Amino acid sequence: MPLPPDERLRRLQPWGVVLWPSFIAAGLACMVFFAFVDPLRLRDISFADIAVSRGLGYTLGFFLFWAVTAASSAVTWYLLRPLAPGDDEEPFE
Repeated sequence: MPLPPDERLRRLQPWGVVLWPSFIAAGLACMVFFAFVDPLRLRDISFADIAVSRGLGYTLGFFLFWAVTAASSAVTWYLLRPLAPGDDEEPFE
């Protein structure tokens, strides 16, 4: 049974709130990081026995940055959710 449009939007909105800013942040982090670090030199330092091209290094770096920034955005989204009614019954003293 298809979901009503407003329910579909309510379910998809948290994904957009988390993934879009983390995508932008990962792109910026990659530009700054790889402006100073060559993926081939990084491979030689860390995994010299694995064949990693420069393009694969950029790709892996982007997805690593995206995962870290998505985790950060997800934690922020989780902490900013409104409390359920009745969740905060005790007054703050």
